[in-house]
Order: sequence, then structure tokens, then C-alpha cells
Amino acid sequence: MLLQNKTAIITGSNRGIGKAVLETFAENGADIFACVRKESDEFSNVTERLSEKTGVSITPVYFDLAESERVKSGIKSILSSKKQIDILVNNAGVASGSFFQMTSLKDLKQVFEINFFSQILFTQGISRYMTRFKTGSIINIASTAGLIGDAGMTSYGSSKAALMFATKTMATELGEMNIRVNAIAPSITKTDMFDQMEEKARSKLIDASALKRPAEAVEVANVALFLASDLSSYVTGQVLRVDGGLTT
Repeated sequence: MLLQNKTAIITGSNRGIGKAVLETFAENGADIFACVRKESDEFSNVTERLSEKTGVSITPVYFDLAESERVKSGIKSILSSKKQIDILVNNAGVASGSFFQMTSLKDLKQVFEINFFSQILFTQGISRYMTRFKTGSIINIASTAGLIGDAGMTSYGSSKAALMFATKTMATELGEMNIRVNAIAPSITKTDMFDQMEEKARSKLIDASALKRPAEAVEVANVALFLASDLSSYVTGQVLRVDGGLTT
């Protein structure tokens, strides 16, 4: 119960790494604002069952990261609860792949809008509130794509690289308020994005890792749990690679 009596916000919490973080945090006692793009009976049922199983409060919040006004509405909805926010996990994002010379500015802007600009806007709103309590942990889910210059990763990799740089700046500026900011950079992970990748690209990343396998979403969630908990009380401004020993 590493997160008992804490309240967390998790974006993109209906699938993949976000869903694994949702389940892991709930099992460790956190009350959660579970943010997703669209309302659905399936997600409502998932949160209700998880809440009944763990005894924590899970509140779905719906907004589209592609629309700044909706992001602002999401912030207002969460903060209207008047609850102390202890943890923010910026997980939501979109994947995109195309060779540099074929990458349109339209695609680049769309990817940055969701993977970077909206994350900054959302974090600004939530962190201002967190500073009132002078405590907190912000966790940005990045990617090794932002560290390694693989072909076809201009849009996605650049957006994640920007998020990792911003993580370090946030940590420097928010440290005085006892708010820690870190990023997690997973490599290939069994999520929907895994299924969308070409088999050749998947195999290349798996073969380049020491463990010779993709990550399970819960393995990334466990690192988020560490960063969210008091076990990492002196860890900030870091990018933790969860890549199975990627050698490239």
C-alpha cells in the first residue's frame, strides 16, 4: 500500500501502460482521477470493478488532449474536488511513424500538440495547484524513441525528446516546492502501439535488448509506482529507461 492516502491523476488510463498504472496505483491505495478522451460503458465498468475490488475512489474525467479548451475544462473539473493532488502521471499520447523527408508539418504539429504541448498545458494547471501543498510527484511517460535516432521517428521521437527535456526543467523549477518531476522512457512494450508496429521494427528492438523480449505494461507501471511513492523521495529530474538493457 505504497500510495495509501494519496490522490493521483493518470491520463490515457483506459489502455496500455496507462491502464496498468491505474490498476497498480489502485492496488496500492491511491484515489485516482482517471483521464480518458471519450466516455464509454467499457471504461466505466472497468473503473467501477477496480474501485470495488480495491476500496479506493476512481473518478473518470473526460477530455481530448488535442483541444486546449477541453484540457482546461478537465483541469477545472479535477480541481473542483478540492482534493490534494499528490501524483500526476502524464501518460496519454499518440504514435506516429514516417521517414523524415515524408513527414508533413501537419503531422508534426498534431503529434506535438498531444504528446508535448497539451502535456505542458495540463501540467501547468495541475502543478500550480500542487504547489499549495508543497509536495508532489509528476511522472511523464516518454520513450526511448526520444533518445535513439531510429528511422521513421521524427515526429514521435522529437515530441518525446522535448518532453524529457521539459521534465528536467520542471524538476529544477518545482523542486523548491518539494515537487519531484521525473520521466520514464520505455522501449518496446506490449500495448496497442506494439500491435501497430511492423514486425521487422519490433524484432529489431527486441534483438537489441539484453533481455530479448518486450516489456509488459505492468513492468513500466511498477517503475511509475516507485517514482510516485516516498521510496523515491530524493529522485527528481531523471529519465529512467525501462528498456530491458537496450544496447543502441
